[in-house]
Amino acid sequence: MLLDAPRPGIGVLGSVHRIAALARLNLVLRLRDPGQMISYVAMPMVLMLVLRPLYVRALDAGATQVATGLMVMFSVFAISLVGNAILSERTWRTWDRLRVSRAPAAELLIGKTLPLFVVMVAQQSILLVYGCLAIGLPVPPNPAVVLMSIVIWAFALLAIGAALATIVRSHGELSVISDVGALTLSSLGGALVPLSLMPEWAQLAAPASPGYWALAMMQSAVAGDVAGALRPAAVLLAIGVVAGAFAARRLARGWGRGGLM
Repeated sequence: MLLDAPRPGIGVLGSVHRIAALARLNLVLRLRDPGQMISYVAMPMVLMLVLRPLYVRALDAGATQVATGLMVMFSVFAISLVGNAILSERTWRTWDRLRVSRAPAAELLIGKTLPLFVVMVAQQSILLVYGCLAIGLPVPPNPAVVLMSIVIWAFALLAIGAALATIVRSHGELSVISDVGALTLSSLGGALVPLSLMPEWAQLAAPASPGYWALAMMQSAVAGDVAGALRPAAVLLAIGVVAGAFAARRLARGWGRGGLM
């Protein structure tokens, strides 16, 4: 198998080799079918241009709201990317072969999601630059904080997507959950309408949505508010760690095996 030979070493070196081999394979698969990735960049660009006049007239920070809101919303849609990456292995009946290799569940997850992590960081970075150039988003005074926020949000989304992939049984089921969930969580988090304009029940429920914390983190980061970005960043890190540990445990215990399809 690809992950078994050649074996350059044990310990950290062997782990890096196995993760790199799996990441290269998944990068090739992503590049051969880039349509979904392109759509998650092109669609928010179009919507930013269309919605900008409305938001700018209605809100004092309209450009920030429309740019960060659509960044968060369409990054949540990308949950389906990592879910489909794992489900495809189960559909092709190759997941069992990966599980019996030397790579433990954690390495398999990292190898599968690493290319997607790069894709999601690039997606959000492109949308941020586009927002600054095309719709008047203020240039962030502290780019390092923005980059940190993008990395943390991408990590949380990939972990959630991996956890979902160990629960659902088909691509259709994943598509329904990820699409409906993306709209619900991002809208509830204030991605489309500021929380101050939402019903009271929605304002109370908003903190239960990862989108709420992502939007708060992104808007604080764009404004250069380091202290304001730290709390939501910590919450999203915790969500990512819990979801990633859950996914790794499910896969290690055999719940992700192809026979469950």
